[in-house]
Amino acid sequence: MIYEMRTYTAMPGKLRSLVKRFEETTHQTFLKYGFRPLGYWTEGIGDNTKLHYILEWEDDTDRLTKWAEFRKDPDLAAAFAKSEENGPLVANIQNSIWLKTSFSPVITTT
Repeated sequence: MIYEMRTYTAMPGKLRSLVKRFEETTHQTFLKYGFRPLGYWTEGIGDNTKLHYILEWEDDTDRLTKWAEFRKDPDLAAAFAKSEENGPLVANIQNSIWLKTSFSPVITTT
């Protein structure tokens, strides 16, 4: 397994709209294409402009294949366009791939 940690920095004043888009559209589309989200987080202390999430993948081929399918979804493109009628929601995306160490505890998902 590999884990993908993504951090989205929202445009000023747009974090709430970004979280809403994830809740109403992105998360469901992730599930449609077989993504395995482990969780989504915003910051309780700090600048509170970021949405963080972690995805679990079988391997990098699984990750690349499913991201390609996700990005081609016409309903997703329409929903993103609608959510950005008043300007873009995301200023920056950071992405990293994590590999578990041999001593990592087992993560169980429900």
